Amino acid sequence: MTLSSEAQKLVVVTGASTGMGASTARELARRGFHVLAGVRRDRDADAIRATGVEPAVLDITEPEQVEALAARVGADSRTLHALVNNAGVQVNAPVEALPMAEWRRVFEVNLFGHIAVTQALLPELLRTKGRVINISSIGGKYAMATYGAYAGAKFALEAVSDSLRREVAQMGVEVVVVEPGGVRTEIAARGIATANDLAARMTPEQDRRYGDLVRANNRLMASGTASGLTADAAAQVIVKAVTTRRPRPRYTAGRDAALIMRLGRLLSDRTLDRILAANLRRHYPKGAIA
Repeated sequence: MTLSSEAQKLVVVTGASTGMGASTARELARRGFHVLAGVRRDRDADAIRATGVEPAVLDITEPEQVEALAARVGADSRTLHALVNNAGVQVNAPVEALPMAEWRRVFEVNLFGHIAVTQALLPELLRTKGRVINISSIGGKYAMATYGAYAGAKFALEAVSDSLRREVAQMGVEVVVVEPGGVRTEIAARGIATANDLAARMTPEQDRRYGDLVRANNRLMASGTASGLTADAAAQVIVKAVTTRRPRPRYTAGRDAALIMRLGRLLSDRTLDRILAANLRRHYPKGAIA
């Protein structure tokens, strides 16, 4: 069941240049909401601009741009119904080999930026009894090899979401987490390119330890993305979290996400390790020792 009077309601979607964010913004606009779609560049703004979709240049790690977004929301006569924290980057590398600057960048975008936008808009959401939708990942519950930084930030986002939900529930604000599995978006292709770039910077010793692992993981990532949800299908789950009258605290998106979540609850860590390792082993280069 969807909410009435959507035309009088405002939704903010960060990371709306492409992929799930863009699809979510368009679907919400189709349903009558006015969407402030956060994008990084002017050319992205031109691409997303449409009836009901108003682009806003927004880097969530830049305080001035977050403040400008809050001012734009505050000046709007419409009711702020929801904030969808969707912006993100995917960086895959072994814990040992990922430079500290990259660890910090991943957490700035995938965690601290979301907190900054939430803090900026929460007073208005409290006033309107709106909701916060945080886009996590199956990596927010189960961290595979080379996903340390990405999953670490998503684990933290899950914890922040739980804490925030328990802080504001009695004030009428819903906090929802959406956990997608593989989705056919540009972030996965960019993630593979970034992984290859980081792998090229590993020391010879690190390459001997992790080179085949990185290559296998890239193949697995490409395979999982190719068979995953479309961005439009994933957006439907996000839109449900935005529009249903009484949303659940968590939604998975995709059969792979639902399966891994179920297995993780049923199996021991050691057993799950063996299953994930066996799945990854199929993607190792021929002759490599997994």
